[in-house]
Amino acid sequence: MVGPNFANTNLDTPSLPGSIPSLIEDGKRVIIDVGGDDAGATALGVYASRMVDSEPDVLYVINRYRSMTTHPEEAAEILAEIEKASRLKATGLVNNSHLKQRTDESVIMGSVDFAGRVSELTGLPIRFTAVPRNINLLNKIPNIYPIDVCVRAPWE
Repeated sequence: MVGPNFANTNLDTPSLPGSIPSLIEDGKRVIIDVGGDDAGATALGVYASRMVDSEPDVLYVINRYRSMTTHPEEAAEILAEIEKASRLKATGLVNNSHLKQRTDESVIMGSVDFAGRVSELTGLPIRFTAVPRNINLLNKIPNIYPIDVCVRAPWE
């Protein structure tokens, strides 16, 4: 795992560590989380020319309950901004709609149509829906990816 340059500081500067190019060139699998907007994607754009030949799998993670993406059209618009800033095209969607510890079956089910509409607007397939392991939605929605929620905000 390689963290951002300013991890564990009070700086919110979109930047990626200098080790990224060597990982890309070595043909290693690299997973880069650049946040949910064009600011973080700008840092990724620096490496776009190095990645394009490897045909990167660029997943756009959506959360219906995020303040800037409460409507599918907003999510599609932000994706366009991210693609422009990163100079990379998304290849699929991940439905990671949640309300932190208040996430239950109704929260996940309430995101399914939203994700479907984002898929229609962008032309991208929904690769999977992230669902906490303690919520059983097998046979209710396709392509479930069970997750363990390990992150908590400092005040939680």
